[in-house]
Order: sequence, then structure tokens, then C-alpha cells
Amino acid sequence: MPLPLVSSLTIVAPLQVQQLCPSNSISLTQNPLWIPTPDLLSKYPTLHHLSSCKTMNQLTQIHAQTITTGIFHDNFVASRILSFAALSPHGSINYARLLFSRIRKPDVFIANTLIRAYAFSLNPVDAILFYAHILEHSLVLPDIHTFPLLLRACSEIPSLSLGQAIHSHVFKLGLSHQVPILNFLVQMYSSCSSLESAKLVFDRIPECDDASWNIMMSGFMKCGRLELAREMFDGMWDRNVVSWSVMINGYVQHSRFKEGLELFREMLMKKVEPNESVLVNILSACSHLGAMEQGKWIEGLLRKKDSGFTVRLGTALIDMYSKCGCTEKALEIFHEMKEKNVLAWSAMINGFAINGRGKDALHLFSQMEMFGTKPNEVTFIGVLNACSHSGFVHEGSSYFNSMTKVYGLEPNAHHYCCLVDLYGRAGLLNEAEKVIKSMPMKPNSSILGALLNACRIHGNTQLGEQVGKQLLELEPNHSGRYVLLSNIYALSGRWDCVAELRSVMRERGISKIPGCSFIDVGGAIHEFVAGDNTHPESEKIYGKLEEISKELKLAGYKPNMSEVLLNMDEEEKETALCHHSEKLAIAFGFINSKSGTTIRITKNLRVCADCHSVTKLISKIYNREIVLRDRCRFHHFRDGSCSCMDFW
Repeated sequence: MPLPLVSSLTIVAPLQVQQLCPSNSISLTQNPLWIPTPDLLSKYPTLHHLSSCKTMNQLTQIHAQTITTGIFHDNFVASRILSFAALSPHGSINYARLLFSRIRKPDVFIANTLIRAYAFSLNPVDAILFYAHILEHSLVLPDIHTFPLLLRACSEIPSLSLGQAIHSHVFKLGLSHQVPILNFLVQMYSSCSSLESAKLVFDRIPECDDASWNIMMSGFMKCGRLELAREMFDGMWDRNVVSWSVMINGYVQHSRFKEGLELFREMLMKKVEPNESVLVNILSACSHLGAMEQGKWIEGLLRKKDSGFTVRLGTALIDMYSKCGCTEKALEIFHEMKEKNVLAWSAMINGFAINGRGKDALHLFSQMEMFGTKPNEVTFIGVLNACSHSGFVHEGSSYFNSMTKVYGLEPNAHHYCCLVDLYGRAGLLNEAEKVIKSMPMKPNSSILGALLNACRIHGNTQLGEQVGKQLLELEPNHSGRYVLLSNIYALSGRWDCVAELRSVMRERGISKIPGCSFIDVGGAIHEFVAGDNTHPESEKIYGKLEEISKELKLAGYKPNMSEVLLNMDEEEKETALCHHSEKLAIAFGFINSKSGTTIRITKNLRVCADCHSVTKLISKIYNREIVLRDRCRFHHFRDGSCSCMDFW
């Protein structure tokens, strides 16, 4: 009996099956659409029209000709007609199934064509059902090309029980020694989170090829076992670009951005040429860390190839520059792209939105419509965010309504969250509540969180307490919810409630996520946490902070201690504020950059009111632009003011 074992083709989007499997193994994604040879054209001239066929109407005419001329009874001809119907973007899988039922003696190639179509459809379980049908009626005997397709379908469902059944068939037909099939078994088991079974299959592969190792590493990544994947990677004698892709993309997909970047640098040192998948994921890592220098280097690498930006890479560059606070550079890339799809437009619109350029975002949306690109759900998230962060209440409400009325898109929870945020930020808390009550779905934590944040901004303690308690019921282990409700209590001087909340956190073992800031200096990422003294330049950093503090006091700065929730005296609170992670990062940036250079910082939490006030003053005193990206949005500090207009 086979091992009780499942699979998945990748762990890390956008890796594909053919990337994991070398050319000498079975490929699921080869192009099956056929271009006839001259010899076959002379024998079957009707098939000549297939190469230019663009619609099902044209295919039915070709099909009719093959019937009237009698050549449809030839399986070769029938397979060509069926392939177009099943696999062409202009085809119809239902029509292909009907064709199959009209073929007198279908062969395994024809059956595999239909299985492939089902496996890559929205309902991959149909591949298994069709396979059961041909077995039940003894129509076709499966071959080594059948099982990878079936295992792919099991991975996509995903279904461990079906995968085990297919494994049994592999064993019964004596194909359990075929390395390509075993590779897909490993993939199937890991996709169904049966990692132990995947490893058992892997260990019994007679001669592991590159695909075997890559798929097993991919399985470890899929199941979150990054250390085991890295152990395999380090133990490989010959690592190809796919091996590097699996590891790097896995790190990025699991938010281990610094490790992804470090491995990428090692890849380059080994003279391995990165593929598009790696570059897209590394640009994503740069986006999250604010590592614009590294992102610039990748742009330079792409420009050296002088082949222009693909849609994926161009969109990734737009996203990276936008999330590093450099919208002008993002726009430059956007205009350079020869081809733009809805994702590229949406990335640029969202880039403007998060950087406080609401008018530019809405203008670009209008251009998008003029160019004939239809917006999708993601586009409207950017548009609504633009309205929310810029205070365009009427416009935001209008765009929200147009989703259904004009574009036929049904708003989801993300869009309702944006609408609640739009009204809440503008102080229209009653309107925000009405939106929540009228939604077709129950409010999730994001929607209630948007309303709670609005209560904090506008000092509505009564509603804030009510919403905060709802949130704690939904997410009793989310530290941020306790902190936000504590801030609301603190602002109204209800310190007994603050103490009670902190007591509940201690009882439940919940600790506040430490504030963490990243700064990119000279292409290297430096990380700081509040009160950090582990950095090699700590002495210089705290010395610079002392200097900055003196300048701030001379400028009339008074600490905003409303959000310091600890029971401290005033001097201790002031010290705690002074050592917040973004202030340490600013001091480090001043020490290690030339005068006039823009300081760019990324923080994992929302910037507090005191740090926001301090950074505004610093930008004026030192005549420096400081770009700070927090969890909510971007803040561009220039000459004593912020792009958010104190609205975040």
C-alpha cells in the first residue's frame, strides 16, 4: 500500500510549476495549442484555420467542416478541435466535454487534454470527477502524463483524501518509480499540509533531480518550516536559479524581509542571474523595509538589460517607490511602461493615496477610465483611501456608490472599511455608524478598528469604549486593540480604566508589540526599537538625541505625554518619549548622511502624537525633509509641517 500522503505547486507566488520542474520532467503548463506542420496541412487542410481561430463561433464552423468531410473520426483531428475548445482562452470547456463524448475511441492524449483543462479551471475537482468517469466506463488507460495533472487538481482543491486515492492508483499501475510523478506527489502532500507524508515520498525517490529538491523546499516553505527549507538549501551541491527563488520568495512571503534581502545579496555574489520572480519579491521586501537604495539598484539592473519593464516588474517598482515615499519616481516608472494593466494603474493610484496626494490619485483614476482600463476592486480601495486621507467626503461617498451603479462591482469588507474610515476621520461618526449598520456583512475587526481610531482622533470616549469592547471580544489576543482603547481612556484621564486594561493584558499574557523603525543608509538596513542601545553607534546616537532635544526646547517644544500609559513621573515619561524608535532612527540618519539629504524611515506601528510633533519641528530646525511611513500612512515632513495635515 502507498504511504498515506499531498501537494501544491508552490508556496511562493508567483512561482509556477514549470519553474520548479526542469525541462526534462513532466510539465503541466506547456502550451498545448497546436500549429499544424505543412505535411499535416496537406492531409487535413481544414485544420489550417485553427491557427487563426479566435472565437467559439469560428471553431464550430471548423468543427462542422470536419464532420461533413468525415475527418473528425480521425482522433488526431478530433484532438486538435478539442484542444482549442478546452485550452484556448476563447474556448469552452463544456463544448470540449461534449466533443469528448462524440469521439468513438478516445485516446489518452485526448483525455489528458480535458483533464488539464479541468485541473487549471476554477473547479479543479472536475478533473478528478472526469478521471473517475473514464475509469468507470473503461474509456482510456491513464499514463505518466495523467497523474501530475490529477495531483495538481488535488493540490488546488485542496483534498488530501483525493490525493491519497490518486497515489494509490499510481502505486497500482506500477508508476511509483517515476521521478516526475513522485515530485508532484511531494508537491501535492505539502499543499495539503501533510508535510510528513511529503518527506516520506521525497526520501523514497530513487534519483532526486533538481525539481525534487526544489519542490521539497517549497513544501517546507508552504508549511512555514523555513528553517528546514534553509537546511535543505544549504545542503544542495548545485543550486540553480529556481532553488534560490524558492528560498528568497519564501522568506518574503513569510515577512522575513531582511533574510530575503541577505540571501539575494549572496545569490548575486555567487553570480546567479535572478529571474523575474526573485526580482518582484525582492522589490516587495524593499517596499516593506523602506529599502529604496536596494530598490534603485534593481531598477538599474533592469535598465542595463535595455528591454523595458514588464508589467509585473514595472508594477513592483511603482509599489516599491510609492512605499518608500517617492511618488515622483514611481510616476516616472509608470509613464515609462509600454504596457499597463489594471494592477499597474491601481498601484500608482494607491501610491498617490498613501502619500497624501489625493487629488493626483483621483486625476489618475479619471485618466485610467479615459484609456479604457476597467477598474477592479483593488483600484477602488486606492481611490477610497485617497478620499479618506485627503478629507474628500462627498467624493468618496460618490465613488463608493459608483462601484455598483457604474462598474457592476460589489463592495466587500475592505471597501466598507474605507468608507467608515472616510466618515470617521472627518468627524462624521454618526454616518460611520450608519454605514456599519447598513452593511450586508457583519463588521470585522478592521471596520471596527477604523471607527475606534476615529473615536480616538475626535475624543469620543463613550462610543470609543463601546467599539473597543466589541473589538476585544473579536480579537482578545490583539495587543493593538488594548493599546488603542487605553489611549482613549488616557486622553479622557480615566487612568483606572487604563490600569484595568493593562491588568487584563497581563492576565492573558498579552504584551504590546514593540515599536520598531527601519532606516536605509548606504544600501544597508538599520533597525531600532524603543530604548535600543545595541546598535554599534548607540553612544553617538544618544549624543545626537541630546543635541536635538536641546534645540527642540529652544524652539518651545513641550512633550505630549497623553499617550504614555505607564505610571511614571513627568521626567520619566519625557525620557520614554525621547527614546522612541523613530527618534533613534532620525538621529542615526543625521549622523550618517549629508546635510540636505532626505531621511526615510519605516515604522511598524502608528506614529504617536509626540513623535509627530517632534519630527515636524526637527524638519524646520535642521532644514531636512523627513519621510516617515507608519502603519497607517505616509508622513512627509517639510519646514515644520506634515503632508497629513495632522490628520492620521
